[in-house]
Amino acid sequence: MRRNPPDLVLLLAIIALLAIGLIMVASASAPESLNITKGASVFHFGLRQLVHGIIGLVLLFIAMKTPYQNLKKFTVPIALITLGLLVAVLFLGDAVKGSRRWIDLGFFPVQPSELAKITVIIVLAHYLSEIKKGVTNLMVGVVLPLVFVCIICLLILLEPDLGTSMVIFGTLMIMMFAAGARMLHLGWVTLMGLAAGTVLVISEPYRAKRLVAFVDPWKDPQGDGWQIIQSLYALGSGGPFGLGLGMGRQKFDYLPEAHTDYIFSILGEELGLLGTVLVLTCFFILAWRGFKAALSAPDTFGRLLATGITSSIVLQAFLNIGVVTSSIPVTGITLPFLSYGGSSLIISLLSVGILLNISKKC
Repeated sequence: MRRNPPDLVLLLAIIALLAIGLIMVASASAPESLNITKGASVFHFGLRQLVHGIIGLVLLFIAMKTPYQNLKKFTVPIALITLGLLVAVLFLGDAVKGSRRWIDLGFFPVQPSELAKITVIIVLAHYLSEIKKGVTNLMVGVVLPLVFVCIICLLILLEPDLGTSMVIFGTLMIMMFAAGARMLHLGWVTLMGLAAGTVLVISEPYRAKRLVAFVDPWKDPQGDGWQIIQSLYALGSGGPFGLGLGMGRQKFDYLPEAHTDYIFSILGEELGLLGTVLVLTCFFILAWRGFKAALSAPDTFGRLLATGITSSIVLQAFLNIGVVTSSIPVTGITLPFLSYGGSSLIISLLSVGILLNISKKC
């Protein structure tokens, strides 16, 4: 098997996203940083994100140098650790705004749902590559992987975190399609997913309110429609070239979660259409080169692994940008590589490292 250099186009796109993300986190979080440090520093979150980025880059290069086939040896331990953390966070996790998504391990707060994304991809890639033609069998190829993913998603929903569950379920569907599952089976799973999603929205009043706010945010501009309206104000006021880096206004107590869920809005406000198009281009390159690596992978495990990693990141970016542009209802999910968050950034960079390793074998 020949060994090529990693995909430099993909690597440059990721470095660009990381650099833009570090700059935008520092800018968007400045008011919150001043608040937390009592005026001592505007770079509280920016510096923390820089540390996360350095750790993530180290893991990226380690993963890029380590043969991806070695992941098969750790499929079961990774799955058990992830399930353990997802259960533990429900009881031991820190409660933030009504959700328990982080668990403090003493040296670093971990978000198990972020680990679950890459865990599901590794487990499914290993399983689907081993059963080969069994993927066309309803029980072996659909029900068994669906049960595993549903357990993961149920634990994440209990936090609660609907957005991450949607990303994981969508990744499952794409990976089963890439593995050769029957379209009839996938159709039934899709209908089940839509039915479950409808029940989840109806069963929780706050989700139903988000749906109503999406349809007409001006019906309650001071309440449920506030985030959507302020996000659109930020994007609209940026114009072609933006107000200038650090000059955005919506981060000053107007737009909640400015440095996390809604960082794309601040990007549009400060760097304008030019900045948003640059970010979208980088995600397009990621999708293009990621799926190219999947199609050229030397084995089924690598092909499914690359498909899962690429799909997960692109799906999450699609959901986040869809929310902040009011194209889809609010789901509460971060933008990969740009939003503030240690677990998210580290896992995303680690995942890309695996993807780059696969590209070396193409």
